[in-house]
Amino acid sequence: MSKKQWYESLFENYGQKYDAENFTQGTMGECDFIENELNHNNSLTILDVGCGTGRHAIELTKHYNLKIDFQQQDARNLTFNNQFDTAIMLCEGGFPLMETDEMNFEILKSVTKSLKDSGKFIFTTLNGLFPLYHSVEEFCASVTEGGNATYRSNTFNLMTFRDHNITEFEDDFGNKKVLECNERYYAPCEITWLLKSLGYNKIDIFGARLGQFSRDHILTTEDFEMLIIAEK
Repeated sequence: MSKKQWYESLFENYGQKYDAENFTQGTMGECDFIENELNHNNSLTILDVGCGTGRHAIELTKHYNLKIDFQQQDARNLTFNNQFDTAIMLCEGGFPLMETDEMNFEILKSVTKSLKDSGKFIFTTLNGLFPLYHSVEEFCASVTEGGNATYRSNTFNLMTFRDHNITEFEDDFGNKKVLECNERYYAPCEITWLLKSLGYNKIDIFGARLGQFSRDHILTTEDFEMLIIAEK
């Protein structure tokens, strides 16, 4: 039996704790942005990849009267084909947690295959410009509140753009866990090239601010995450 990856161990029995994390508190504002991007067209079909506790999907149902079909699938090999008008993948949503760049790219390919020819893909990912100018460990400590997961021993690898860290947290049953984690940060030009290679014609990248997604937020080195809007 293969060893569980860190992200598999992290998200076991973690739903209530996850929804209490600081970085999940912007759901309503983020859904407002999505609605605007979709021109409030409630006839559209939406694919929410790596939805976590379903917080965005559930919030969108309040405005779109959607019926949610929660499914557990491998994001690298989704079973959909040319089926959805829009895909969202927020708060990383599995990307870029995979062990290799190739596996991360498989997620982008799989989501793209799931979209209709005129589909729109809205997602956030870690901004590779941020760790070049700032300490990821200090940033995480500054936004972490009591009861949240903590991150230490962060090491950013300039050759791979991966941040390696020790994550400590308590799951929903009160069990304390310590995991060795690593996440891939992406430069904007990398994301642009990857999406162009998948056939997207219009690619816009902005700074992703918690609960305040906006096309007015030009991406800078101060943004921990970036917001990508890609259209076929």
